[in-house]
Amino acid sequence: MGAKCRCGDTCIGPISEALEDIELFYKPCNDCKTEKIKKFSPLAEQISLDEIDNHFGSCKCGKRHLDIVMAHVLKVMIDEGIKDKKANLRNACVPLVTPGYPANSIPYLPTDSLVILSNEVDKRCAEKIVKEVREVKGVLKGDARKTVGIKDSDSNPHVYELLAGCDLRCDIIQTPYGALGIYKYQHEIHIEFPTLESPKIGILEKALKDYDKPSVLDCTCGPGTLGITCLKAGSPKVVFNDIWRPAIETTLINLEANGFPVKLSSGEKKLIASGDRFEVYSMDIRELANCLEEKFDICIIDAFPGVDTAEFVEAAGKLGKKIVVI
Repeated sequence: MGAKCRCGDTCIGPISEALEDIELFYKPCNDCKTEKIKKFSPLAEQISLDEIDNHFGSCKCGKRHLDIVMAHVLKVMIDEGIKDKKANLRNACVPLVTPGYPANSIPYLPTDSLVILSNEVDKRCAEKIVKEVREVKGVLKGDARKTVGIKDSDSNPHVYELLAGCDLRCDIIQTPYGALGIYKYQHEIHIEFPTLESPKIGILEKALKDYDKPSVLDCTCGPGTLGITCLKAGSPKVVFNDIWRPAIETTLINLEANGFPVKLSSGEKKLIASGDRFEVYSMDIRELANCLEEKFDICIIDAFPGVDTAEFVEAAGKLGKKIVVI
């Protein structure tokens, strides 16, 4: 298939490359420094805004402390009238680093390692941020409290707006079967912050231990994290499905990036793509039984927070022996 980023740049690569020296990716060099910025105090009362540019807090290694980068972003927002001079780092915007990795300390960021999300920024300001703040690769407009995606075929989708740059991010997910890299176009896929131990992966691991190489149906696969984990665990057959087509497109990218080559389908029987030990569909979970004839050992349901999964469980019960709601 050969996954390529929509922006045309080399944003997508094999996860084995992303994992190389990941521990050092956000660590400062011996010459790095940071300004003492109080997150809850107005930025303009701590630092002269005229002093904040790409040289502010810079180091010969090319990295800057996250707080310094956020101060630079906030300075642009103040200059553009998006924020007033009483604004502080805590109410500036949501920083989404890439690759997302559970570090023990605040990261020092290299170029193009941050996507920001704000419900206030406009296109002019977003373009200025991407141009002037070298660490920022993309700017999104949206409310972080609202989940991106679609619940089912009876619902309307919700997305953020990409105002400038590229919002493709990669989260590093730790599993007992090896680390995964999960790419997401963040305006189309829900935000998740990686932790040292993922609760979702923990639930899945317990279910997998009950079987010897089980077949798996990932009913609501999102970007493919859980299904790819099953492939890494040795499952002989995994079917990925999600009604949200951008999620399926992201799943295909993540299969390729994690070492599972994808072959696109001609569209027969609503099959989107397939590969060694997996198939990919994009359907309402309630309609899957009309398309899939086989029975699976495990059916995974990972729905939106707060969603009543009763209908999903009933539909999955027609296709699998064990239903795992995550």
